[in-house]
Amino acid sequence: MDFARSPVPDPSSALQKVAAEAAARQKQGLQRPETHHRRQLPLRVGTRASPLALVQTRAFLTVLTRFCPVLRDMGAFQEHQISTTGDQVQNRRLAEIGGKGLFAKEIHDALSDGRIDFAVHSLKDLETTLPPGLVLACTLRREDARDVLILGPGLEKAEASDPFAALPRDALVGCASVRRQAQMLHVRPDLRFGLLRGNVQTRLDKLAARQCDATLLALAGLRRLGMEDRADVVLDPEIMVPAAGQGIVGVTVRESDVELRELLAAIEDYEARAVATAERALLAELDGSCRTPIGGYARLVPGGPGQDPTLRLTGLVAREDGSFLLRRVATGAPADAERLGRELGHSLRADSPSDIFAD
Repeated sequence: MDFARSPVPDPSSALQKVAAEAAARQKQGLQRPETHHRRQLPLRVGTRASPLALVQTRAFLTVLTRFCPVLRDMGAFQEHQISTTGDQVQNRRLAEIGGKGLFAKEIHDALSDGRIDFAVHSLKDLETTLPPGLVLACTLRREDARDVLILGPGLEKAEASDPFAALPRDALVGCASVRRQAQMLHVRPDLRFGLLRGNVQTRLDKLAARQCDATLLALAGLRRLGMEDRADVVLDPEIMVPAAGQGIVGVTVRESDVELRELLAAIEDYEARAVATAERALLAELDGSCRTPIGGYARLVPGGPGQDPTLRLTGLVAREDGSFLLRRVATGAPADAERLGRELGHSLRADSPSDIFAD
């Protein structure tokens, strides 16, 4: 796809067309039993059951129905909450229970088996290589991709230029992300880290109970939950490189479901697709384990009058203890997002110690 020059689709027209055809087929199916092989409503939407996942799924459905009210009036969607391995096991690091795709496997299975029609994911939880027969059909407009530092009782925030100065020596940081841990330890090797998992409110409750001195969360999740005020310091991406796909909602469908793919393409955010393509290509090229701290953050930088925007991609590889950290930046045309990601990933991997990528 030419991200720089492709026109943004007209969602209203495309969605109205798909909905009208679905309504006509549904009516025909009621009148003619022999057409039961036709798609029936409601469409079944798969999602994790966490509060944030449900907010994201319902926001996505609102986007669809805002452009096409007939879908809402028809009761076209049915939410299916699915418990994943990542949700069920809260007392161990993800790398210890299987690594990649732990917040998506059961949802993939339901989609492949036909128990749901499409699925809504936090893109950062979605592995770069999907199971055969499934595709990423849509990426929605990105929320703020930055991480935030949240301080425990009694600590006062520092300047944004030196956010970790708010933490006393040997402070205990509650964290489950090796990416965040490595970047903090690189500048503050005195810090201690303890496992802190669970949904957003669970983590905040543990912090309030003084189980740790500070924690880190994605600003996007806090915003979507209406909890942005809980962020003490928003971390600049130059200080804390976000995870690939952070802040983007992605929707998967069966590759063979052409109708749904066309419907979802109508509401795709082209900028989100461009930056997601670059970040996921970077991640795929690095192909690290869940123990490999990897960051990837792309954005479109506006060009001058009459000029196309430039895609700026930051990639990071580190050792979990922070003793090694390599950060590089690449720029290019949005149309070259995948190539840019692959080349930057190759460069980072070539100049990093091989043990960093070992399983």
